[in-house]
Amino acid sequence: MNRAFVTLCKANLCYNSLKSNLHTNRPQLAWAKSDLPKTFVSFNKKIYPPQEIGEEPRPAFVCHQKTNVKYSPEKLWYIASLVRGMTVDEAIKQLSFINKKGAVFVKEAILEAQKLAVTEHNVEFKSNLWIAESFSGKGMVIKGIRRHARGRLGEVRYQYSHYFVRLEEGKPPQDYYKRNPLTPQQQLDKWLEQMRKRKITNSY
Repeated sequence: MNRAFVTLCKANLCYNSLKSNLHTNRPQLAWAKSDLPKTFVSFNKKIYPPQEIGEEPRPAFVCHQKTNVKYSPEKLWYIASLVRGMTVDEAIKQLSFINKKGAVFVKEAILEAQKLAVTEHNVEFKSNLWIAESFSGKGMVIKGIRRHARGRLGEVRYQYSHYFVRLEEGKPPQDYYKRNPLTPQQQLDKWLEQMRKRKITNSY
């Protein structure tokens, strides 16, 4: 009985060692490629040339992403738009009072980016950061089956999304969405100048 038990243990040990040596796992396959976004985070590795004397200082920034969040990218876009142009502390404060599942993901990503900026990107004060970019993207979509009446089947899609955030050192702008800083009179003069310079085809 003991001899049979020892033989069985040796066989299991040989099988496990053989199984561990076989590279048949999905990530180790040569044709298995990651579909996660890589471009946005690669900006963290960019090296800039030394600045000249008298040149305006380049603020430090950090890019971070949260991938394959179980939330619709369309719903996540509204929460991402809310925190644009805010300081990190103000954004975390506002997200704490939003009763949405996506607000939890956005808050976690901002806190992770803040910690990353202090530990790896030499940002001195973690509160001296503002959200320069905040947007969502489409992640993987898993298709499922939903049963309908009379034996029919319907398709259901489980959507995932990516969240991207870029924190920048310094104070946020006074008006993040103000694209045209001209006064109303300057805007009118500019429009009149464009109208005078325009070329109307088939005319003198």
